[in-house]
Amino acid sequence: MRFFPAIDIQGGRCVRLRKGDFADETVFGDDPVAMAEHWVAEGARFLHIVDLDGAREGEPRNLAVIEAIADTVDIPVQAGGGIRTDEVAARIAGGPVARAVIGTNAVEDLDFLRRALDILGAERIVVAVDAEDGMVKTRGWQRRSDVEAADLVRRLEGVGVREILYTDISRDGMMQNVNLEAIHDLAERSNLEIIASGGVTGLDDLRDLLTLEPLGVTGVIAGRALYEGRFTVAEARAVLESREGAR
Repeated sequence: MRFFPAIDIQGGRCVRLRKGDFADETVFGDDPVAMAEHWVAEGARFLHIVDLDGAREGEPRNLAVIEAIADTVDIPVQAGGGIRTDEVAARIAGGPVARAVIGTNAVEDLDFLRRALDILGAERIVVAVDAEDGMVKTRGWQRRSDVEAADLVRRLEGVGVREILYTDISRDGMMQNVNLEAIHDLAERSNLEIIASGGVTGLDDLRDLLTLEPLGVTGVIAGRALYEGRFTVAEARAVLESREGAR
């Protein structure tokens, strides 16, 4: 199972939010490139980056910084936040970022998602399914849609998406453990690969998620737990890359 340290960028700084609240941030660094290099030095093999300003404003605001990260590190970088136009998709297709994470327009503009799949290829797209109480939220988690997470996943399968990133918003940044039941339910009803996010608090969360790998949960993102030293990248990888880690 792949392990992704998260780097969230807001106002040019590395931050972590609670429940996606832009006003409730904790700053962990002023240099996103240096933070990326730090996680690579710690043993990261993948990075997950979010342009929080872009997610809120509807177009990328930190893409140049994200591209600088991808140019600097020698591991795959996936990034999202405001990817809502063909032009941005084309820029990513021709640049160093390995995969685009698309959220809002996977819900609000299915035609754009189809075009993005043509521009980037299914192997370079991850769709973010960000849910609270089972309902998908968009526009930087500020707008609640009328779409259930399970219904969106079925729709995504139908257009050729291969992988999703599922986040339980109510757990994100709260250090309250993952919502294993919700992830299990979504995995059982889907043929897509799933990256789990939101609520990772300690190594036991990773051990729990590892039990869902046979259902297609093939990755996990951690943010605050890493930044607060609850475990290291090496410890996370030791759990996720060994079947001995499963409980």
